[in-house]
Amino acid sequence: KECVERAAFRLTAPGLGKELGASLGVNQAFYQGLFLAPQVVSGALKGAIFAANIYEKLGFEVVPNSTESRHDIIQAVVLGSPEGVIKFCKGIQAAAPVDSFADPEPWAMPGYDSDVIMAAGAFVQGSSIELSADGPIKPPYAVYFQGGITWYHSKFGIMMSLEKLVESGIIRKAALITE
Repeated sequence: KECVERAAFRLTAPGLGKELGASLGVNQAFYQGLFLAPQVVSGALKGAIFAANIYEKLGFEVVPNSTESRHDIIQAVVLGSPEGVIKFCKGIQAAAPVDSFADPEPWAMPGYDSDVIMAAGAFVQGSSIELSADGPIKPPYAVYFQGGITWYHSKFGIMMSLEKLVESGIIRKAALITE
């Protein structure tokens, strides 16, 4: 009984113990996440719409398109070639706050029928809301972009993806210049 009481006070707050319930010390992060969620999600959605607009104007198929109703944070861009998918992901990785120096490569992944490339340099491993992109290396050669904790980070990721595609000659620099 004494050990349970001591654990309850340690895992919640002194003097409150079991009355508060087990939190394992994550209540602050939990409430902070709830507080920040609307801003983070709106930034990710704005980034997805930005990506759709740019890549659509460059002639790539995007799903959803730039004017469709959105129901999640994922933006598909059909790049039409393995090199396009790889360069896009390399751009997203280069914009990452963690491991931006890493160079993602396609590889055989369990559960997939083709090689897959994944780019993410997130503070939380596997976080979908943080900036990431991935795609199977098979037709139609689509990449799936998502996240960005802020709108500015989403924009930076898209700009880096464009830079990698221009450097490789997949997109002409002149196509990026608008009137």
